[in-house]
This record gives sequence, structure tokens and C-alpha cells, in this order.
Amino acid sequence: MSPAFSALLLQVSIWNLIRGAGPVPMVVLGCLLLFSIFSWAIIFSKWNAFRQARTGNVRFLRAFRKANALQQVALASEQFAQAPLVAVFDFGYEEVERQVKRNGGLRNLPALERSLQLGVSEELAKLERNMNWLATTASVTPFIGLFGTVWGIIDAFQALGLSGSVSLRAVGPGIAHALVATAMGLAAAIPAAIFYNHFGHVIREIAARMDDFSLEFLNAAERGFEG
Repeated sequence: MSPAFSALLLQVSIWNLIRGAGPVPMVVLGCLLLFSIFSWAIIFSKWNAFRQARTGNVRFLRAFRKANALQQVALASEQFAQAPLVAVFDFGYEEVERQVKRNGGLRNLPALERSLQLGVSEELAKLERNMNWLATTASVTPFIGLFGTVWGIIDAFQALGLSGSVSLRAVGPGIAHALVATAMGLAAAIPAAIFYNHFGHVIREIAARMDDFSLEFLNAAERGFEG
């Protein structure tokens, strides 16, 4: 028998096994499937968003450092809308404009620092959105799978008691349901845990870039408007 044919038989048997499961195992498998689908949707969405954020940050920072004045950066910032640094810049530039219009110059640096920090906090909140779902999936789905495992073992022992004899035919379906629940729980939890940790590292990296940019913005604002 060829390996491909054996794999096909295994897939068919697993599918038939799932279709023949009782209500509780089906609910368990359905919950695990939903957790897995939502997690992968978040993973792909976050991966794309972080890639765009990193690329946008690099391009915007290059333009910011080449500009001779903050006004030039403000006019060009719409080109880098995906960059978190742009939001931080907008918070800071609005505060600079308010102070310049009111006082004729940059007089209140602590207020500008607070505005920049608000921009950083707002962007961090956006970057961390839906991360709690990945954390929940990584921590909860193994226990849901374990519940399915325990239920499958209970079914196996019940079938064993009804049959009155120890046979693989009697206990096989319950044990198989238990193993499928375990496998699906791990299949949902492991990717969620891996990408939660990876994305957490990316968020910390972007947060550090925003903090560094806040210092650069303060220096540029002092050079251009303080007086």
C-alpha cells in the first residue's frame, strides 16, 4: 500500500470518526476549531499590520531626518499613514502649533512631552488590539482539549462496561475521540503562543522606536521654535 493511499485512508477514517462523535465531543471540537480560525485570522492580520508599520516607520524616519523644518514633515506625513511614528508626530506637532500660536514660540516643553507620550500610548493600544485573544487561545484551548480527552476516556470506559469484554472495537472510538481532542487543543494553542510571544517582541521594538522618535522630535522642536 502506497504512503499516499495510507494517508488518504487515515484522513477518511478521522473524518468519519469526527462525524460519528457524540454531542459533547462535537461541541468541544467546534469550540477548538473556532478558536483556531479566529487566532489564525488575527495572526495574518497582525503580521501584515506590523510589516506595514515597520516599513512605514523606516520611510517616515528617513524623511523626517532629511527635512529642514517640521512643517515640511507635516505636509508629507500623509504618505506614511501606516507608520505609528506619524501618529506620534501628529500629536507633537499639534501641541507645537498651539504653543506657537499662543505664545509665539515653544514655551512649555513638559506639555509637549506629555502630548508625545499620549501619541505613543495611543499607538501602543492599536498595536496591542486583539493580542488578548491570542493569549486566551494559548492558555485556554489545551484545557478545552483536555476536557474532550477526559470525556473520550469516559466514553471508552462506558463502552467497555456495556460490552462486557476488553476489545479494541469497544474502547477504540472513545480513545480516538480523546486523542483527536488533545491534538486539536494543541494545534490551536501552539501557534497562538508562538505568535503571541513574537508579536509581543515586535510591539516592544516599535514602542522603543516611538520613544526614541519622541526625543528626536523634541530636539527638532527646540531647534525650530524655541526662542
